[in-house]
Amino acid sequence: MSLALTIDSKETIIPTEQDTALAESSSRVLAAYIQSTKNPVIQLVKNGKTLEKLTLPASALRLLVDMLTQMASGNAVTFIPIHAELTTQEAADLLNVSRPYLVSLLENKKLPCRKVGTRRRVLVKDLLQYKANIDQKRLHILDELAKQAQELDMGYSKRD
Repeated sequence: MSLALTIDSKETIIPTEQDTALAESSSRVLAAYIQSTKNPVIQLVKNGKTLEKLTLPASALRLLVDMLTQMASGNAVTFIPIHAELTTQEAADLLNVSRPYLVSLLENKKLPCRKVGTRRRVLVKDLLQYKANIDQKRLHILDELAKQAQELDMGYSKRD
């Protein structure tokens, strides 16, 4: 299987059944090397002959394993560069919210955007930062609720 994506591509790769099976076995093999090495060396072999050796950054290997794991589950995979600008619908889809809700975030300046004519564009890096912030707030609130439940002896135990 080969993936050819340009830097500005937002192409979605939908795995076939064959891709799913291959991704599952590949992800298991590669996952074993994530913790064992800082910069793994991958050998490209054709017909039993080593063509080339590549040294990968460990972060690229983690990304590859994550991608293969998603493909093994039958999920579509999309690569979006951090500097990409998305439409309001694409941004809403990424956050898993409705487009009107996303537009309200933009209008209330809770999320930055720029206008191209009458259309709004949102940077992926701003979306990811916003998502990280709200995820962190949610976890803090959940911790507080769990703490209150423990203090009230509601049968909940501490989270590790």
